[in-house]
Parts: sequence; C-alpha cells; structure tokens
Amino acid sequence: MLERSHIQSTGFHNIGPVGARTGFEVRIRQPNYRSSRLSLIEGVDLVIDGVEYPAEQGRIRVGDREYSHAEMAEETVARLYVGTYFTVIVPKAGGLAPGVHHVASSIRFRHPYFPPEFQPVFVRDARHATIILP
Repeated sequence: MLERSHIQSTGFHNIGPVGARTGFEVRIRQPNYRSSRLSLIEGVDLVIDGVEYPAEQGRIRVGDREYSHAEMAEETVARLYVGTYFTVIVPKAGGLAPGVHHVASSIRFRHPYFPPEFQPVFVRDARHATIILP
C-alpha cells in the first residue's frame, strides 16, 4: 500500500553491491490527481540532507523500464496511473550512509490543459526516511 507522502519510505535504499554502492533510489507516489503520460513530467529534482541531485543527473524507472531524462521527454506511450509509483535512480559513488536522511522532492509537471505561462507546475514534498543497510 502506498503512503500518503509522495516520497515513500519503502523503496529508499542504496543500489549496487555491498562495499561498492553505485547510487540510491527513491520511490515516488504518482502525485497527480489523474493519470498522465510520462512525457508530461519534466523531471524530479531531489535534495537529500541539503545536497541537490538535479533531475538530469538521474534516471526514472516505471515498472521494469528505465528512462533517462531525455527519453522521458520523448515517451508518449508510458503512463503513470493514479495510485501507482515510479522510482528515481540517482548515481552516487558509495551511495548514502545508513541512517535517517531528510529527503525532499520537486516534481515538474506539465499539464496539457494549462496555459504555457503557468507551466511547469511544481509538486513538492519532504520527509525523513531511513536507509538500514550499508
């Protein structure tokens, strides 16, 4: 079951083999009130413990497929449905230290029915989440 916060506590963990972590992942609940095409997400910027990780640096996983920032902009078939999630994958040598981290996200959405001068719409969230294993 997904949590109310856009940033999910499950799915926040380091990736790569123990002792040689290559980055970390953050699971994000689809925050829009209706489904949307993946191409309508301009990016997801993260701030972990005050360190910024811009959207262009990471990748997005929807289901079993990963997208670069540029590939997301071109994707016209994949959709994010209400009640689903996607994962932001951030490369970072060594990953994050085990323990509690302050995680903040800023999702940049485009809505086809909003005038261009009001785009993108920012959906922000922040919470504490824990990485248990090194």
